[in-house]
Amino acid sequence: MGKFTCDKIRNVAVLGHGGEGKTTLCEAILYNAKSIDRLGKVTDGTSAMDFDEQEIARKISLSLSLAYAEWNGVKINLIDVPGFFDFEGETIEAMTAADCGVIVIGANGVVPVGAEKAMRILAANNKPAMIFINGMDKENANYLATYKALDEAYPRRMASLIIPIMVDTKMKGYVSVLDRRAFMFADGKPIEGDVPAEYQADLDSILESLVETAAENDEELLEKFFEEGTLSPEEIKLGISKGIQSGSVIPVFAGSALNNKGVFVLMDELVAGMPCPPASVKAKNSAGEAITVEAKADAPFVCRVFKTFADPFVGKLNFFKVFAGSVKSGVTIKNVNKDKTERVGSVLYPRGKKQETADEITVGDIGAFAKLAITGTGDTLCDPSVDVRFDDMVFPRPVYSMCVMSAKTGDEDKVFGGFNRLMEEDVTFTITKNTDTGETLLNGLGETHLDVLVKRLKSKFNAEAVIKTPRVPYRETIRKKVDAEGKHKKQSGGHGQYGHCKVRFEPFPDGDFEFGDEVVGGEVPRQYIPAVEKGLREKLSKGVLAGCPVVNLRAVITGGSYHDVDSSEEAFKVAAHLAFKDGLSRANPVLLEPIYSVVITVPESYIGDIMGDLNKRRGRILGMDAVDGNQQINAEVPLAEMFRYATDLRSMTQGRGSFYMEEARYEEVPQAIVT
Repeated sequence: MGKFTCDKIRNVAVLGHGGEGKTTLCEAILYNAKSIDRLGKVTDGTSAMDFDEQEIARKISLSLSLAYAEWNGVKINLIDVPGFFDFEGETIEAMTAADCGVIVIGANGVVPVGAEKAMRILAANNKPAMIFINGMDKENANYLATYKALDEAYPRRMASLIIPIMVDTKMKGYVSVLDRRAFMFADGKPIEGDVPAEYQADLDSILESLVETAAENDEELLEKFFEEGTLSPEEIKLGISKGIQSGSVIPVFAGSALNNKGVFVLMDELVAGMPCPPASVKAKNSAGEAITVEAKADAPFVCRVFKTFADPFVGKLNFFKVFAGSVKSGVTIKNVNKDKTERVGSVLYPRGKKQETADEITVGDIGAFAKLAITGTGDTLCDPSVDVRFDDMVFPRPVYSMCVMSAKTGDEDKVFGGFNRLMEEDVTFTITKNTDTGETLLNGLGETHLDVLVKRLKSKFNAEAVIKTPRVPYRETIRKKVDAEGKHKKQSGGHGQYGHCKVRFEPFPDGDFEFGDEVVGGEVPRQYIPAVEKGLREKLSKGVLAGCPVVNLRAVITGGSYHDVDSSEEAFKVAAHLAFKDGLSRANPVLLEPIYSVVITVPESYIGDIMGDLNKRRGRILGMDAVDGNQQINAEVPLAEMFRYATDLRSMTQGRGSFYMEEARYEEVPQAIVT
């Protein structure tokens, strides 16, 4: 492959709701550009971009994948992004490398949730977008109704640049709105002709709206529009082009990715209308000062790793985007985040499940490093002579947790070693230890996310794990002060055992446990008092009510007795155990449950459903705030009611809701729940 300058590169994220045909569209683009020699299918497991075992089995994308196509002298780097909401982290990684996005939606007359989210994240990252209305060969496909839904959802931003020509419910060609010409599909590129008479009214109506849209994106055009009431075809194209580049205009195309219809015109617009990599990006130096990285080919090398894949056979692959300079195999580069250097073994161009060896990867382009030792997702890599660091990538917090364990005794190291390898490629899940229950928790973004992780562990590392609902980390405490006594006396020949202590137990809201000493007159010798404390602490892990850890407890030894020969530290420890059991059982023991602060963000139309559901979960609503057009609900909810909330919230809001939660405190479990 030849070398491409920055202005001849397009880095494109393909986004949208799951099942709308993103991977199929990428497949058609690669085929048209002769990057692949046959059109694979997602349903058959033969697509170039979905190659993971779980992707083939589920017939959906689970990780972002990359491939490139050369079209009209321009290199198009395609980043196919999963549409399923459990894999939101992949979208964030894609935004680090992409300079624009193609949103794929079905021709169903509605704007799906995945498209709304894609629009939102592209806007938040200031990246231009275009829309491809897919499935025009499906029964009941309706382009105009879908375009109208888009126009209503995003007023004065949509620009329909084609009108599908439909014959017997099948798309046979399209009208190019700006060129005012019709193109009928044939083998290869479409054949040009006159606009059919039945489409002239739609063409005139869309052109009228495009004139206003074009004028709004250029002051001179706006002034002319006010004076003359219209613009020339060239001026309309100029205004629309400026709007697309700035992100204020979103061009809309249509076709059938599965049947490779309407894809050529989309490819032409990707090359002609979408932006190349930016001339500069913002970064910081090691002192935290803001700097600018210029996108120059002769500058020192600077890149950022946006995705990592862990392969048990090939090794680790780090996918990166170059922001300055170029990189070749054999050079030494610095990992700024780790403050260490790495030697580049080889540089590659990603092509789905395959990689192509590259002589050099230059500014603006995307490539991959093989087998770097310490580099991970989000790391900044650069020439050792420069001081550059990009801000950390911000990923969603895990919101769904399950208890995880090895399926086979003795395979624990293999299982958790495999999970650590998977963390290299998926930074949105964590493994934590709950000290109260002793369980190991697998924390991710949803039920499907965790299921995929367990299956990938099996397929990649031949390690089998099982997951189940975790136990609630309940605790116990007492509600009243009591005096207790423990006496351990045993005689079985020779030295006997004797320990006797009197202990006062009382609530201690300022901490988990405090031990006090009020012994006077030598009732208990000083050398045995630490043994009493040790005996009490040993029992804190298992309370008398439900065997849960005991907290908020103060114990004070007030007296006791001893034997000159038979007393020992061990005897006083046993006496302390007896006092603990006696005292806590009479001190009105109660069960405590963890209460979490929950922040839920949903569109206003779902407020009633969410609040009603929170009440059923014993939640307390603390308040609401308007945030970015949505409502943010602040609440407190017992953890016992939140284990499946990620799935339930998604169901209640059709995927439009999100939440995160943090532990706030422990509260007494209502008596009705205990019984």
